[in-house]
Amino acid sequence: MAIAKAKSARARKTGRPKRTRGRLAPLPLGAIQPTPFQRDLSPTHAKRLAVKIDETAAFLDPLIVVRGEEGRFWTPNGRHRLAAGKVLGLKQITALISPDETLAYRILALNTEKAHNLRDRSFEVIRMARSLAKRHSASKEAQYTAEFEAAELLTLGIVYEKSSRFAGGAYSSFLKKVDRFSERTLAASLREREGYASRLLEIDARAKKIIETLQMRGFKSPYLRNYVVARINPVRFHKSKKGDTKPPMPLAQALTRMAAAAKTFKVDSVSSAELAWVAVGAGAQE
Repeated sequence: MAIAKAKSARARKTGRPKRTRGRLAPLPLGAIQPTPFQRDLSPTHAKRLAVKIDETAAFLDPLIVVRGEEGRFWTPNGRHRLAAGKVLGLKQITALISPDETLAYRILALNTEKAHNLRDRSFEVIRMARSLAKRHSASKEAQYTAEFEAAELLTLGIVYEKSSRFAGGAYSSFLKKVDRFSERTLAASLREREGYASRLLEIDARAKKIIETLQMRGFKSPYLRNYVVARINPVRFHKSKKGDTKPPMPLAQALTRMAAAAKTFKVDSVSSAELAWVAVGAGAQE
């Protein structure tokens, strides 16, 4: 009994989900729908998946489903398999029914259908956050580290909502260093992040003007944006020590410094040699 209590306490402390048993069962396709915060459907991927299922005459991976709203089943990891089943005209689909409703918010951990890019992950995380803020108004953002995975995905999610073509990859390393989960309630934290997102978009608008000026001066490198963002990044030279999770400065302060650096950016100081080094670094990361 003491061991069981200790495990339960440790699970609450670490935020790890409680293990629950599910059961396999065939369910009507019409009774299942994707969780409302998942990334958008890719029709191309769904059709390709349908072709492969038809070719192999097998459906190996069951959907994970939980009870959703209005008595329907939600799947946090099967949007494209569900769509492929509809393309094939299936009436039923095999599902693992779990009594753990919190699985609806474990999209990033469970979704193995199609690799998530940064935009997909950010959209899913901000949609989950908005849903959780409504359902659990007193919950703190830091309680959902397992569901959200990374704090910067919340900020980027709001940015993508405002500008779906935002070049998030250029700012990702900056945000990773300074963005952290908040101890405030989700609703309060999201309001604060709205401000961060707007400031980031203002910085990006200025970065675009710098890029346009450089292009007019003959610089045609595909890495211009990466170069400009790196130059105005106030924490680009900061290296975290092993086990140190404290940011070098708060996100608000980092955005202030970044905006100031963008305003005082000197295009005359840019050289082709510097751009070449940026290209080498980008190639190494790829």
